[in-house]
Amino acid sequence: MSRPMQGGLTVAALVLIPLLAVAGSDGMRTAFDFTTGVLTLVSLTAAVAWGLLATDRLFLSTRQRLVCQGIHRAAAVTSLGFLLLHGTVKVALGHTGLLGALIPFGTGVSGTAGLIGFGSLAGLLMIVTAATGATRSAFATPGKIAGRWRALHALAYPAWCSALVHGLYAGRQPATWVVVMYMLCLLAVAVALCLRLLPAPAKRLIIELVTDLIGSAGPPSASDPVVRSSPLPGAETTPPQPRRGLPPDAPAGATTTAT
Repeated sequence: MSRPMQGGLTVAALVLIPLLAVAGSDGMRTAFDFTTGVLTLVSLTAAVAWGLLATDRLFLSTRQRLVCQGIHRAAAVTSLGFLLLHGTVKVALGHTGLLGALIPFGTGVSGTAGLIGFGSLAGLLMIVTAATGATRSAFATPGKIAGRWRALHALAYPAWCSALVHGLYAGRQPATWVVVMYMLCLLAVAVALCLRLLPAPAKRLIIELVTDLIGSAGPPSASDPVVRSSPLPGAETTPPQPRRGLPPDAPAGATTTAT
């Protein structure tokens, strides 16, 4: 499937998802009301954590980094779907107005309105981050443009923090399993961030410890560069030259005899 087709199907799915909240039954909306917020944070956490790990060149091989990038993108799209469903359900049930759902802190900055504003801010930052990820090829030129792309894409971190605050304190008292999920999300991002910020010697030490625990490392990945021990095909080689004054088959260490 081509990239344009994949993008079209993704956009169509994201547009149709809110219709589930509008056209669904009251029981479906109630179920969505209890679960979509947590699922949004969980999928956003997965996108942030896998995005942190996907660029590491010491822990992961090239093939493993590509897999991490694929999981990162899938989790990001999933988080957008749950975000749209969550916002639509909240508006449909009258828990917030359209202004509060679309504009961060549009209904106030204190109390419940302020906590809802954290959720709106997280949603807006998630959309901006996803848009920069979808248009990454347009920022591929090295230099200032690439730096701006990284700065915009890094908005995923404040989006995650805002979503965490919103989920813990906005609305009803969270159930125990919800608090546990939020704490696991916090732990996952903290571990991924620590691994990303570790200096290279510490990463190599961890790799050695893990290798000792699981046994010797397997053969290098086919996608990783392999150091060649022989000349490349077509490389010119210089034949050995006979030592001056000796026949070509003379043993090593032989000397010429003066005449």
